[in-house]
Amino acid sequence: MSRSRGAEGEEAACQVLRRVGYKILARNYRGPRYEVDIIAREGDVIAFVEVKMRAPGGEESAAAAIDERKQKRIARAAEHSLMTHPEAQEALCRFDVVLVEAEAGAKPRRGKLMRDAFR
Repeated sequence: MSRSRGAEGEEAACQVLRRVGYKILARNYRGPRYEVDIIAREGDVIAFVEVKMRAPGGEESAAAAIDERKQKRIARAAEHSLMTHPEAQEALCRFDVVLVEAEAGAKPRRGKLMRDAFR
């Protein structure tokens, strides 16, 4: 996926998150070797959000793409974020996923939020 295509998907995910009350804190947060697509706050919870884009009807394969190895990489980036932002260390945290649907070559048209997706 191209960088601009990924940015479109992340923007669509941010719109979904804002619509349900999240405040976006950071995008494309990078730790030493790890990345989190979006860091957001929903009330007292900090959510580390992975964005997956798929063709319509591809929800199962998008969720399955976040395997245990990918979850560990996201968790390491989250740990780094918390270590470098002491004000967030006492917050409740979770890992969410936004599945964004987009036809090939078309703008993303909708997204589905999965809260606490790694459980």
